[in-house]
Amino acid sequence: MNIYIDTEFNEYRGQLISMALVAEDGCEFYEVLECHDPGPWVREHVMPHLMQTPISRARFTDTLKFYLGQFDSVNIIADWPEDLEHLLHCLIVAPGERIGPDRFTMEVRRDLPDTSSTSRIPHNALEDARALMRSATGVTK
Repeated sequence: MNIYIDTEFNEYRGQLISMALVAEDGCEFYEVLECHDPGPWVREHVMPHLMQTPISRARFTDTLKFYLGQFDSVNIIADWPEDLEHLLHCLIVAPGERIGPDRFTMEVRRDLPDTSSTSRIPHNALEDARALMRSATGVTK
């Protein structure tokens, strides 16, 4: 299953704030984590568009595990490498323990349009991931 990812994080190389995964079959994951000291750009462009109450990191991991557990195999598609970096970090839950399906591949694509012009709500991870999926598949909904 192809799944499109977008994340929002606190400035360059900063902590994860939100993550969205949108599968081609319409199954979606979107969660938000606390960000206590957002940088100026993030405060202005990301924080007003989260549209969801932050949850704990443990709850985030549980919901991500449940979402990914629905699939036997996934191919995660991103338009930016840091999105995958944040996802991979979330998959490691303890020494020698990870979550996610048995088969897991990833790709970073430069051919997808910039979500700042295709997303219905730019800098909202869910809307940006939906925009990536629409651009890649031609789906218009």
